[in-house]
Amino acid sequence: MKNTLQTCIIDEQDDSECISLLLNAEFPECEIDFQANKLEFAASYLSKKTPDLLFIDIPLGDDLAVERLLSFRRNHSQIIFMSDCEQFIIQAIKTGITNYLLKPVTNLDFVITVNKVIENNKNKVSSFNIVQNKINLPTLQGFKRVNIDEIIRCEADSNYTFIYLSDKSKVVVSKTLCDFEKNLSGHNFFRIHHKHLINLEHLKEYIKGKGGQVVMVDNSVLDVSIRRKNDFLQKVA
Repeated sequence: MKNTLQTCIIDEQDDSECISLLLNAEFPECEIDFQANKLEFAASYLSKKTPDLLFIDIPLGDDLAVERLLSFRRNHSQIIFMSDCEQFIIQAIKTGITNYLLKPVTNLDFVITVNKVIENNKNKVSSFNIVQNKINLPTLQGFKRVNIDEIIRCEADSNYTFIYLSDKSKVVVSKTLCDFEKNLSGHNFFRIHHKHLINLEHLKEYIKGKGGQVVMVDNSVLDVSIRRKNDFLQKVA
């Protein structure tokens, strides 16, 4: 592990100075590389860098904000979501973000949460063992080993993912959809929505619309996010 953790703070409540003071006092190994009080000010930085640790407080009042939060998760930074609104915290948890701070932040909560994230960063390894186009899907009983091309689609359900296979079976895995996206994006999988990652080899049809929909070989009909539509159409063109 690196001696320092590159840290970014995006706080639209403008409490970033408080967070930076706590970091400097309690966690000198966290080097604040960038901080901003507006998301747009951080867009250029995040397009070029993937900080080890990302503190973020943005209002999750609409689908666009949730999609932005998911885009941060795709950068594979360790994220701590902050808010003084419990409903926003719940929405963040539903996207798979499990580290959060409810404002006003107490020193004890801050130390416990950041310690947990630092330990996760130390232990961060590839989520799955992929060898010769096969993947281990962890289950309560052990794991199920399947060919990657047997996976039709993956569907997010909070911190779990439903894996739908070509033999019409379904495997429930206690990993987030982002974990699967990270490991399967090089195998012709594409995330069309914050809930759906699909195997393009099993795509049967695209239906035009605001975002549009896809029909998979198992006849499931899935929404395509408006923000992902152009990237998706370019990918399958």
